[in-house]
Amino acid sequence: MSKSPKPAPKSDWLSWLHQAPRRAKQIVLLLIDIAMLPLLFTLALSVRMGELDLPSKAQMLDIPLMIALMIICALFTRVYSAVVRAFDEHYLQSALFASVAWVMLLWIAASADITHTLPRSVIIITGALLMLHFWVSRALIRAVLYLLLKRREQHTNLAVFGAGQAGRQIMAAAAGMAQYRLTGFFDDDPELIGTRINGLPVWSGRQAQRYIERLDIDEVIVAMPSVSRSRRRDIVDSLQKAAGERDIHIRMLPGLDRVMSGDISLNDVQDIDILDLLGRDAMPPDLALFRHHVADRTVLVTGAAGSIGSELCRQLLTATPSTLVLFDHSEFGLYNIERELRASFPDATLVPVLGSVMDQARLERLMRHHHVETVYHAAAYKHVPLVEANPFEGVINNSLGTYHTAIAACDAGVETFVLVSTDKAVRPTNVMGASKRLSELVLQALAAEPIEPGTLGTCYAMVRFGNVLGSSGSVVPLFRKQISQGGPITLTHPDITRYFMTIPEAAQLVIQAGGMAKGGEVFLLEMGASVRILDLARQMIRLSGLSERTASFPDGDIEVVFTGLRPGEKLYEELLISDEGVENTDHPLIYKAHERFYSLARIEALFAEIEELALKRDTIGLKQLLLLSIQGYKPDFAAEDHSGCLDDRPEDAMSIAAFEAELDQLYDDSQVTPV
Repeated sequence: MSKSPKPAPKSDWLSWLHQAPRRAKQIVLLLIDIAMLPLLFTLALSVRMGELDLPSKAQMLDIPLMIALMIICALFTRVYSAVVRAFDEHYLQSALFASVAWVMLLWIAASADITHTLPRSVIIITGALLMLHFWVSRALIRAVLYLLLKRREQHTNLAVFGAGQAGRQIMAAAAGMAQYRLTGFFDDDPELIGTRINGLPVWSGRQAQRYIERLDIDEVIVAMPSVSRSRRRDIVDSLQKAAGERDIHIRMLPGLDRVMSGDISLNDVQDIDILDLLGRDAMPPDLALFRHHVADRTVLVTGAAGSIGSELCRQLLTATPSTLVLFDHSEFGLYNIERELRASFPDATLVPVLGSVMDQARLERLMRHHHVETVYHAAAYKHVPLVEANPFEGVINNSLGTYHTAIAACDAGVETFVLVSTDKAVRPTNVMGASKRLSELVLQALAAEPIEPGTLGTCYAMVRFGNVLGSSGSVVPLFRKQISQGGPITLTHPDITRYFMTIPEAAQLVIQAGGMAKGGEVFLLEMGASVRILDLARQMIRLSGLSERTASFPDGDIEVVFTGLRPGEKLYEELLISDEGVENTDHPLIYKAHERFYSLARIEALFAEIEELALKRDTIGLKQLLLLSIQGYKPDFAAEDHSGCLDDRPEDAMSIAAFEAELDQLYDDSQVTPV
């Protein structure tokens, strides 16, 4: 969110005087008049004598009386009722009446011998000078304040971080623009620190706080396009710490191409995107893994219109599949992604298909017809509160949908099937996470099934990772919208943390993990360090050039409001279910986990029970079933169900104990098999 040049911080004297209460301004004017009156009296004496004539000791004793009479006359004629901005004919009349009244009262005092040898002519001259002072001083103060404030408002004090070629070009471009006042460069190169470039000083980056405060710097442009993402993040963090609570605007020069051509303008400078700071330095994909199950093959992506599915399509097309089948239930979403891909990849063969992952027969016909060889299954309901409020729809779409799609792939002779999973499947506290773990169990069970003679069988694998930046429902676009609307930013809990990864990086790693699949693997993506969401919100506020409104800083721009954890929401996410550890793979950012799973017979029995519970709309029974079946699941039985479930369980609903006993009777522990 870009900002126009901002006024000076509220701590400087000019802004204080401009924004001070009316009474404070009146006191300032009164003090100025008191200080000026002795000077006016001295000037009147000098005018009378035709040379410099200082007041005598006796006349000095009359000055307090002069000041007292001036205050009385000025207050009586309401000279101080008008402040500088109200300098008009009414004020001029008040100043005239006050000066005349002052002359008359002082004349009377002199005639009554109250004063000490005050010449009558000096009284008249001093009165005239006082009237002139009332007029000229206000006009001068008004003009000076106007010019200074106007100048302050129209100029942005600009510094550039990076005194290299890019920084010099940016500063040269800004030099020709009236709204910028150039202050200098920051840089970490010891050979440049202390030098001057085109007359502008180069300071150490460690001195940022000193010069930001001393020179009232409003904006810093980071002109170091060749540095890594982590280095850019460090620079921005250091500038934000140096700025403290000052509303400093930090922007960035994004690319090297214009720098190399020598054609840089301020139009190339962009606001810093939080996605650019949170993501890691990009690692080029391993082309062998990336193309292994994609190049010259027919690939199908379910959920192709979603955040992950659409990025999978973009990345897959760079690996030149022979055909890419886009499968989604959203007509509008499918239309948009097809149009985008056709514009970006005009030579690609795209097949957009509307449909549901619950339609196993249609999926099998589709895969057979197009001879699909690789499937990336990204279709899922993923928004935790919505699935918690509509549990049957979530479980049926996510879990049974995966089952039907995977069976269709097997029957159609698909070679590789990769499930896109989530860290919410690990010890889930919500239905969405439980449904995704059940989806993983489906593939693990299918992978363990013996292959029919004469067939190669389908290779099933799944990839589990955390939140992606910028996806629909992600906090980043939500916070960005709330900031643009002036706040508040809504956050469920101050201590909530999440793992984050950019969508392109996640999609590339999912494809590469699929290239390593041998059957039944649970791949985990290296997510880096977890991010405290409150810190993320505060950083987005600062990057917008705004400040947080708090109890200690009520004049801030954006408030952060805590709403409480939503049903099924966790304070932190995990990637591992068991403590058996992980194995390294051929890729440094992809690991393989060892986790226990159920037999296919037990999975199918679970689905039969789920379908029976769905007919009864028995939400509590569903959560009890998931509680027994999903390791670590902690259901919220009090969560509101919007799908029309019964308030009370049916009379014939099975108890937890009875169901557990039945499961133990049907399936012994030998059918819970390690990978």
